Amino acid sequence: MMLVDSHCHLNYEGLAERQAEVLENARSRGVTAMLNISTRESEWDDIVSTAERESDVWASIGIHPHEADAHPDIDTAKLLARADHPRVIGIGETGLDYYYDHSDRTRQQTSFRAHIAAARETGLPLIVHTRDAEEDTAAILADEMEKGAFPALIHCFTASAGFAAKVLDMGLYVSISGIVTFKNARELQDVTKDLPVDRLLVETDAPFLAPVPHRGKTGEPAFVADTAQFLAKLRGEEYMQFCEVTSSNFYTLFSKAAP
Repeated sequence: MMLVDSHCHLNYEGLAERQAEVLENARSRGVTAMLNISTRESEWDDIVSTAERESDVWASIGIHPHEADAHPDIDTAKLLARADHPRVIGIGETGLDYYYDHSDRTRQQTSFRAHIAAARETGLPLIVHTRDAEEDTAAILADEMEKGAFPALIHCFTASAGFAAKVLDMGLYVSISGIVTFKNARELQDVTKDLPVDRLLVETDAPFLAPVPHRGKTGEPAFVADTAQFLAKLRGEEYMQFCEVTSSNFYTLFSKAAP
């Protein structure tokens, strides 16, 4: 069985200090690959080093929208300079977050477009974070697609069916986190039921968003198995086959990674 955690933060507090245990927990649940996501420049070296050390861990290079104000000097050239490392397979996470507005919205948009340019030039998938910013996220993605196509993924998808339709039409993939298992996530569950299985990935966003039955605990990549089980049941699909398909989708999108 293949099972991939397409988005986690192994170098964050709660996981970093017991990383060996966390990785073993994941492997014992059938997790065969993890994409370790960066959110600020100070993490890049650590995240790449982890991927160099662990053959089933891959790395991304990017700046989270919360961090856009703190990284005005991170442009496409700086992303490209780090993205050529053999263990770096994605650009991001990047995007727009209007829920917290930790960074100026114009600065977020500028950073987002710089990441898109890096994804277009490298062919590495763009890992998109969007919260309370559906309209601007879709508009920027559509505008940039007209300049030249690029692969991309909406991570931790919690948006509307309308937004899902827009990004799917643009060729994007959608990744589902443990939020879908929450009791108050009925709307997300309804949307997720109808997403095409050949565009679906599964993630934990660990150490955040631990799924049922682990709510309240520190999230781990091992818990991607619980989210996958929930999704398979929700969609009326066989669990093992669902794992195989979503893992295959990961390697189709993140083609620089080797299964």
